[in-house]
Amino acid sequence: MRQLVGPTEDADFDNPEGELVFPYLDEAVYENVFDFGCGCGRIARQLIQQVPRPRRYVGVDLHAGMIQWSSRNLAPAASGFEFHHHDVYNAAFNPDRSKPGMLPFPVADRSFSLVVAWSVFTHLTQRQAEHYLSEVRRILAPGGVFLSTWFLFDKRHFPMLKAGSDALYVNDLDPSAAVLFDRDWLRARARAARLVIYSVTPPEIRGYQWLLLMAPKGGARAEAPFPPDAAPIGDVKLSTMPRNPSAIGLERTRRWRRRIREKLRR
Repeated sequence: MRQLVGPTEDADFDNPEGELVFPYLDEAVYENVFDFGCGCGRIARQLIQQVPRPRRYVGVDLHAGMIQWSSRNLAPAASGFEFHHHDVYNAAFNPDRSKPGMLPFPVADRSFSLVVAWSVFTHLTQRQAEHYLSEVRRILAPGGVFLSTWFLFDKRHFPMLKAGSDALYVNDLDPSAAVLFDRDWLRARARAARLVIYSVTPPEIRGYQWLLLMAPKGGARAEAPFPPDAAPIGDVKLSTMPRNPSAIGLERTRRWRRRIREKLRR
């Protein structure tokens, strides 16, 4: 499962000192956490060990196997932690084309002080990104924080990209493999969703993930500029995608169902 989410080392999943998972955020915002694209619980596991632990945590992901694993292994270890299958189509992780491309989040309006989307908007189409920015704003409480990462580019460097073409896709078979968004488009869409981008951290490797902090519009936070991406050119070591990734984590369930069918035939 770790191969599917990127980091694989134990240190990327543990928080033995109980430190704030995102030390640049105020302790108060950790009270209610919504983790969009929680995977196999990397951030959840760190939050379970964090002092103080969130009072409520809700993780959603489109990979059914990782949600089943997290519900079975992490939720029992922490009161108030829950995981839900966000049952939308994805070519690799939920490849049933009858599934919708987008769904609302299964939680109430203005109910979370922190919304996290780590390496999620880097895999959404332009239409999906617009939808989920609005969903983030819907569930974000006053004074809350939205933490997300993005691949960004400057559309002005690509004169062939006209109005409405604000995203670049690296794979024609699976657009979700990696998506780059125009910075001005993102600023405009955040404003349209009544969000303010108040902190921008450029990538450590040029062209890689930007870390953005947003807050509901109307607060005291001012918009932050996008600094130049002046990081060194480098390479990112990505895990090799295993065969049939959507089935990982579901093998136990399928074996159990097969045994039940065999018993019924006897």
